[in-house]
Amino acid sequence: MTDTTINDTRPNDLRKAELLSKQVKHIDIKSFDARPIVDAMSDMSFTSRDLGRATKIYNQMLGDKDCTVVLVIAGSTSAGGCMDLYAELVRNNMVDVIVATGATIVDMDFFEGLGHKHYQALEVPDDDTLRSLYIDRIYDTYIDEEQLQDCDHTIYEICNTLEPKAYSSRAFIREMGKYLVENGKKENSLVKLAYEHDVPIFCPAFVDSSAGFGLVKHQVDRAKEGKPYLMIDAVADFRELTDIKIKAGETGLLMIGGGVPKNFIQDTVVCAEILGHDDVAVHKYAVQITVADVRDGACSSSTLQEAASWGKVSTAIEQMVFAEAGSVMPLLASDAYHRGLWKDRPVRKWATIFDAK
Repeated sequence: MTDTTINDTRPNDLRKAELLSKQVKHIDIKSFDARPIVDAMSDMSFTSRDLGRATKIYNQMLGDKDCTVVLVIAGSTSAGGCMDLYAELVRNNMVDVIVATGATIVDMDFFEGLGHKHYQALEVPDDDTLRSLYIDRIYDTYIDEEQLQDCDHTIYEICNTLEPKAYSSRAFIREMGKYLVENGKKENSLVKLAYEHDVPIFCPAFVDSSAGFGLVKHQVDRAKEGKPYLMIDAVADFRELTDIKIKAGETGLLMIGGGVPKNFIQDTVVCAEILGHDDVAVHKYAVQITVADVRDGACSSSTLQEAASWGKVSTAIEQMVFAEAGSVMPLLASDAYHRGLWKDRPVRKWATIFDAK
């Protein structure tokens, strides 16, 4: 009798399927009207009143026909259930520009645009166990690592179809949107809708995401073959976003989280001044939703009033909301959607200003 080793992965497959059994459902801001609760919260105190004022400021942005609204996203709210919320803001002309982390745009939105899902963690076993099953964890949310690697590979394939030159993250993400129009599996993709509505998306740390793996593999493989390769030009990101600020004039910021995206958009005012545009105004409106602690001196937690000392934000119309964004953004966005001030806004299509360049 000959001994044979059978590689039976069925128990692991069953365990993985068990852990990835409940999909995260993204909230639909059109399905409920948050105006009454936001109005009531405005007459309360603490974070409730802060949210009421923040929502009022966002509605002011939408009602100001001269104001370009910039949506700034850091953190994992897209994976946690706000993905369709952000998509609706683009679909209904409620934002004009997006600045976000690479994770938000690639690992979460583009990932689901390819047909993959995020899952609720009904239990959190030992993380080494998750690793053995190729399950990645974001707090109480799971991602199938094998599906994420498909996302990495898709970025690699997009790279290989493009002219080998320098691209801003905006230009590359536009190609990702084009790819989803032709091959995507989800209508409510922020990347896809931004492409269709000419809303530019910037990721100032783009390679700090699944895009980075695909881009590195593209460069390494092309270099081995002695062929030219494409690259991401972070300086072009800053220049292009500053171009928009200069042309837009009046701007309002709706910021979820902080980090690099927050600092990046705020710095456009200073950059415009350095380029000789002394007439460029600070950001007129600003709302930030964060749980970061102001005491550590980090950018994520720095108050909007602090940003005024740098000449970036006006202190007249600003509001900090110290709350987990997934719990308050549905209220803010639903309130603004149902008040309908977006219906009379000009359509700006800021992405088109780069078409001839």
